Amino acid sequence: MAVVPLSDLDQLARRFVGDRHDAYSGRALARAYDEFLARRRTALAPFVLIVDGQEYSNLYALLADANAKFLTGELRLDPAPPPGAGWEFLLPFERIEFHEDGSADLHPIALGPPTRAIARILLREHYLPRSRIEEDRGASGGTRVQLGGFVGTISAGIAACRQQSLLPFSVAILLYLPEERLRYELDLLRTTVLTDPRAGRFPVLRRVRRTARLSWGVDRVVARGDLPLLASRCLEILVETSGLTSVELAYIFGGVRELVESALQGLVARDLVTLDRRTGVYRPRLEVFLPPEGALPPVAVEPLGRVSDPALRTSVQELIAAADARAVCPLCGAPLGSGPKAILCDNCAAQVGAA
Repeated sequence: MAVVPLSDLDQLARRFVGDRHDAYSGRALARAYDEFLARRRTALAPFVLIVDGQEYSNLYALLADANAKFLTGELRLDPAPPPGAGWEFLLPFERIEFHEDGSADLHPIALGPPTRAIARILLREHYLPRSRIEEDRGASGGTRVQLGGFVGTISAGIAACRQQSLLPFSVAILLYLPEERLRYELDLLRTTVLTDPRAGRFPVLRRVRRTARLSWGVDRVVARGDLPLLASRCLEILVETSGLTSVELAYIFGGVRELVESALQGLVARDLVTLDRRTGVYRPRLEVFLPPEGALPPVAVEPLGRVSDPALRTSVQELIAAADARAVCPLCGAPLGSGPKAILCDNCAAQVGAA
């Protein structure tokens, strides 16, 4: 499988920042490049990228083309693998068509109509060119670059990479369907779509499917960029379960338990998950990912005394997330109607879903 050579990234970095990509920055890029390649994950299939009618060998060639805006695009698997174990936790597809309005069509491998979705991009791993002077200035308390994961349209993500001089190593394509969110991770150095880390390591039946609205809240938290990568991945998986131990998560990621334990403790400190110390089970705090305070009316409850069982407390939070009758549309802010929740109001859903 071909890998984008380091020289291509080095050339792009110089094009972005000029002499600021000095010898120090070049060595740092080489280290980040080697570390990323060493953390090999299972590839599902190579992909071909077509943007605004032109095919690009990889995303870096696209970033180097200042005229490419990604108004429309296509990500096509070449070749598309047949449905099987590699697709666990994912919806098998042969290509994804991206439209100018931010929507996308997911074309299944099997015969059938495409699935309409809202497409967004989430930054995973990257390198930011920094000269020795800039690095020293930041280490001594000077101005530090604040980066986020930009959960936005594909075109906005491309523009952000150019504006912030980012060299992305991996990204996630997020597809918000009416009832759920799909996440496809891309290895940009190897130009491949990756399998879900749970595939072959976690029973599909233990997955708890979340609504697209709740997943949108999780993605926004991850996109802030203040969580370490391992902590972000642990959080994303925990949210789609009723709780996991550090041993189970370490097996999923194939890493050292102590590293996973440290990442989980960081999530506990940020009040994103809870820990049942009797069983060692970590559970997500789903209310954190709901609309901010003030977007929902206060809910009157009967005094039931103190609830000490973490499993029961999590169940109540899940009921609140599922039964919320006053959710708001993340695009226009309009209140959603009662009944089963989708991520969009009827007006936005009609505009996105119009074929």
